[in-house]
Order: sequence, then structure tokens, then C-alpha cells
Amino acid sequence: MIFSIEFRPSVLKSIRRFPKRDLIRIKKKIDDLGTNLPDPVTTKMKGKNPFHKIRSVNYRIIYEIHDDRLVILVVKVGHRKDIYKNLP
Repeated sequence: MIFSIEFRPSVLKSIRRFPKRDLIRIKKKIDDLGTNLPDPVTTKMKGKNPFHKIRSVNYRIIYEIHDDRLVILVVKVGHRKDIYKNLP
């Protein structure tokens, strides 16, 4: 299955500040999500939330999977030291 990728507006605003080298890696990881979705059991975050995570060097990509619409919604992208604070 091929998923389409959607972003929250805050994600598009926040990734502009990242270094270019890291931004290229993050974009590649997000593009790979659409075609090669990792096992949802291993990427699921702990707790009662719909979030999954993958890593890209020192950055984390938090996303939701909407199987009914075949959409991956990227919720937050940030450095690993402060990504888990204030999740929506």
C-alpha cells in the first residue's frame, strides 16, 4: 500500500530552521514512510496515544497512521532532546 503524506502547518514552519544536511535526511525518511511503512508495532509510542515515531540521526519524526484514508499525518519533527515535550 502506498500512503500519502500530510503535514501539520506547525511542522512545515519548524523544519525551516533545521540545518540543510539534516533536513535532506529528514525529508528522505518522510518520503520513505509513504512507500515502506515500518512495522506499526515497533514504532508505536508508549501510552494511550495514536502516535508513532522514527528517528533520523538526532531528530525524531512523530506521526499518525490513518488506515481508512491511507494517510500518514506528520505531527511533529524535532531534536531528540525536546521532541517529546508538549506533544499535541
